[in-house]
Amino acid sequence: MNTGIEILQTTGAVVAFLTVLFVGSKLLPGRKVVLAEGGEVTRVFKLNGLALFLLTLLVVGIAHLLGWFSLTFVQDNFWILFIVANVVAFALSGWLYWRSSESRNSFKGFFRGFFLGRDLNPVWLGIDLKFFSYRPSLIALALFNISFAVVQVETYGQLSLAMVLYQIFTFVYIFNYFQFEYGMVHTWDIVSERFGCMLVWGNFVLVPFFYCIAGWFLVHAQATLAPAIAVALVTLFVFGFWLFRGANEQKHRFKQDSRAKIWGKPAETLDGRLLVSGFWGIGRHLNYTGEICVYLAFVLIACLESWIPLLLVAWLVGLLGHRSWRDDRRCRAKYGELWDRYIERARFSMIPFVH
Repeated sequence: MNTGIEILQTTGAVVAFLTVLFVGSKLLPGRKVVLAEGGEVTRVFKLNGLALFLLTLLVVGIAHLLGWFSLTFVQDNFWILFIVANVVAFALSGWLYWRSSESRNSFKGFFRGFFLGRDLNPVWLGIDLKFFSYRPSLIALALFNISFAVVQVETYGQLSLAMVLYQIFTFVYIFNYFQFEYGMVHTWDIVSERFGCMLVWGNFVLVPFFYCIAGWFLVHAQATLAPAIAVALVTLFVFGFWLFRGANEQKHRFKQDSRAKIWGKPAETLDGRLLVSGFWGIGRHLNYTGEICVYLAFVLIACLESWIPLLLVAWLVGLLGHRSWRDDRRCRAKYGELWDRYIERARFSMIPFVH
């Protein structure tokens, strides 16, 4: 097929994908969460991401089975999609910078405004764009992962055990993100990060195209995954998921109700402000540790084929390690002496008894 036609088709597919998700976010029913400061409403979020995720997979799956669309398109056009996604990300970042009302009279101001962002929660047609951006990011990641499985079946006639585990792990992780969407509105990214090129590019390019790296190497994997290794990987994934989601869920329940029970007991706090029960009495960032374990389970599946997927874990260790340092610095500025007391209680950051 002519390269120009491929580029046009791929661009059309990306625009259609984003448009459908945006319209779906607007029209699908969902519970609304309102955040307020000083009695004034600051943000409104509609929690319909799970319905949008499942509906997208259903429609794409039916279209594939009926022959209207082939999921192999996603892998076959991976690099064209990558280029188009970059164009979209930089165009959106430029538009976000342009629409901001802040002054842009210097290069330094331009760089910070463009890269880090000027607005905390820009809204367009009633949709919080930063909150929305995680939807195409993770739904695209899911479609990439599924496309790898489809290509393997069409090439070899069956799925390998490694691919089956990879599909289960990644689906559970993405499904749970949307299931826990009510808690995501309180995360650092949503509450404190401005929406600029850093987050835009991360969501539209980095996550869907880099976080699927293990699946890419599993398509034509020749090595057979031993049952004992499979059991070990399942154990690692379950442990990491329990730690990651359990810690986030405990924090969310405490924020909603300071009298909530943690591990069957009333939540213990410092001055009613900082939780020191459950995971949060052991370490300050064990949710990050759990997420790293989850991704380690993803990439170890493919390590019989290549060491390259380990780059994803190395990236996450650096990213989340740096974020834990930023969290500590921000919390010390916010809580002062109370944070020092909390560190004495929860001495460990990400690795109990080590760090």
